[in-house]
Amino acid sequence: MRTWPPALANLRGRGVTRPAGPVSAQTTAELAARLDAAAQTRLGRSLALRHVDAGGCNGCNLELRALGNIVYDLERFGLRFVASPRHADVLLLTGPLTRTMREALAATWEAMAEPKWLVAVGDCAIDGGVFKGSYACLDGASGLAADLVVRGCPPAPAPILDGLRSLLEANAAPHP
Repeated sequence: MRTWPPALANLRGRGVTRPAGPVSAQTTAELAARLDAAAQTRLGRSLALRHVDAGGCNGCNLELRALGNIVYDLERFGLRFVASPRHADVLLLTGPLTRTMREALAATWEAMAEPKWLVAVGDCAIDGGVFKGSYACLDGASGLAADLVVRGCPPAPAPILDGLRSLLEANAAPHP
């Protein structure tokens, strides 16, 4: 009888997906209020996010997309993804920053208006992760001045939300 490696055994057998844990309505309401208050204080409006995938396995991208599902519901916290960097306040970087994406990332950053923040999401975006040392990669945002790093491979949606909250609260100078 053939013995399958653990990764393939998971594919052949039952899934390893864990159900989402219980979410307290009070905790959710408090987080939403804190995020909204910080965004209103800092920007005078809700926070707009622009995502740039600089290469990688797409694990972090899936977790970012999960922020919009009914469990996390990003919009209830006053956060939203935008298509244009001209409308964005936060640039979410995922992936190990490949050489071919360096110029695109720089152009996106330059197109954003002040105030703006760079958030490196996932180990690959922080220092290259499993792709570190590859000839095609520049080892993530290690050469960039990231305002926030969210560790994990990939990080779950809850730490990403918490990181965005802490970023807003840390930079909560009044809006002019």
